[in-house]
Amino acid sequence: MNPGGEPERDETGLPPVDIEIPDDARDLDRDVQAYYREQRALRRQQRGRRMRGSLARDGIVLPLLACCLILALITGTLLTVFTATSDQGLTGLPGTGKPTAPPAASAGTSTGAAPSRGPSSAAASPGASGSAQPSVPATPDVVPGVLPRATIAVDGRPPSLVTDLRRAALVLVPSQCNCTAAVSWLVGIVTGAHARTFLVYTASTRATVMRLYASLSASERAQVLLASEPAGALSATVPDTLPPGGLTAVLVGPVKVAYATGFTTGDDATTLIQALTH
Repeated sequence: MNPGGEPERDETGLPPVDIEIPDDARDLDRDVQAYYREQRALRRQQRGRRMRGSLARDGIVLPLLACCLILALITGTLLTVFTATSDQGLTGLPGTGKPTAPPAASAGTSTGAAPSRGPSSAAASPGASGSAQPSVPATPDVVPGVLPRATIAVDGRPPSLVTDLRRAALVLVPSQCNCTAAVSWLVGIVTGAHARTFLVYTASTRATVMRLYASLSASERAQVLLASEPAGALSATVPDTLPPGGLTAVLVGPVKVAYATGFTTGDDATTLIQALTH
């Protein structure tokens, strides 16, 4: 613009424009706000283009990585479940788990007990030249029998017939019997079968029975009754098939009666329990 207000010759090649200069700068607030909005819109467009460009470059890789991660998680979970299930199934198979130690055979037998044993004792003794076999508990000799019309007198009680007894074990102790361990074991078996143990003595075996009774523990003595049998009729009814002179028990069940001998601690007490409960 020249001082006269007329346009001069433009040598820049730009189109002619009219420039208006406001008297107050506050009149330009709307133009400034519009400028800021345009800048913000431009920055949003640039961010969108950058994001779309990265997704376009990694559009196949990211979903593939996500699928691989999910597949790895599922595979690990299934392997853990199948491994735990297979371990539980193998514990019941032969040869798995810890070996079970066979029950130790007792070395001590009661003095006066018969040397003959049940059929299982022969199977439990391996040959001298054979390989070692697991020891099998021996079985006491048990044979059926009948009760005589004998009477026993329990200390502090009137005499009673043995035929009136049920679920009881009448233990006949021979003289000079060093059989505390066998009697203690027998008391535990009889008590476990919910029966009562009677230590029967005669005039000749009274001292031996009293010493035997005193050697038992307090809990065992609480399960034992001392009974005298003056006539000795019980000993006379022991079947001839049993070896004489040993520790003998007359097992009185609910219905049947059996005679047993040849006790050793650690024996298989199945036949004794059956005789007391049947």
